[in-house]
Amino acid sequence: MNKHVSTGTGTDLMNTDIPGLKLFRQGKVRDVYDLEDSLLIVATDRISAFDCIMPNGIPDKGRILTAMSLFWFEFTREFIPDHLLAHKIEDFPPFLREYSVQLEGRSMLVRKTRPLPVECIARGYIAGSGWKDYQETGAICGIKLPSGLKQAQKLPETIFTPATKADTGHDENISFAHAAEILGAETAERVRDITVQIYESARDYAMDRGIIISDTKFEFGILDDEIILIDELLTPDSSRFWPVSSYREGQSPPSFDKQFVRDYLERLDWDKTPPAPVLPAEIVTKTREKYLEAYRMLTGSEFGLK
Repeated sequence: MNKHVSTGTGTDLMNTDIPGLKLFRQGKVRDVYDLEDSLLIVATDRISAFDCIMPNGIPDKGRILTAMSLFWFEFTREFIPDHLLAHKIEDFPPFLREYSVQLEGRSMLVRKTRPLPVECIARGYIAGSGWKDYQETGAICGIKLPSGLKQAQKLPETIFTPATKADTGHDENISFAHAAEILGAETAERVRDITVQIYESARDYAMDRGIIISDTKFEFGILDDEIILIDELLTPDSSRFWPVSSYREGQSPPSFDKQFVRDYLERLDWDKTPPAPVLPAEIVTKTREKYLEAYRMLTGSEFGLK
């Protein structure tokens, strides 16, 4: 992957470079560093599709995602605590401040937890892999649904569809019974209930601001025997965001998430294996605009303005 540094002027940060720090984990978007008593999570501008990371990123994407997660962490604290310790450079350990060009606005200092090995997904509408599953089986992840549902239709009630995590390749949808075998019945019931509660609260909030949250995924960790929220939260990378204004039952709505990039790639003669094609400037610009618009609609403020 390319290594660029974001200065807020349109250059994308594809990889971080912080000498002397141990890279704990590198995901498709985030670089995570081990600070011994905490973790430093840096959201890069990488964007992936079909499990391939594109050679170029979306400028400021990591900053927008971080700001959106911070907004939602504050929103959800009435339901459950989270892992956030600090997000401002001046509150980080002093040695990190010399890397402010890389870290400013796109990093979080967080508590270490024992992550649960199951992703917790709430679905309020029938879309994506859920729509394909329903067409084939009349169910989503083994949850039987009424016949005759249309694509993008709102479900009779929110459903919880857990999945096993995969750092590479596809996550695998599993049944609630399987999740309970992995997590234990009590923990599985707790994360199911809080997943649905957070999703429905966020869905109602977003709906009033012109965005439908079709589905989203949460990650949880254990800290001092308590379940807390970790990772990102209710961003266009972890959720399907649709504009209320153009939503039509029976068709796939336009999206604020990276579906726009997927749709472009589907038109290419590319077999969806590495190396991925470079995204043209027009696709990069329009994708960035979608992230910015989602932020503005949800928070009521322009990104980057105080």
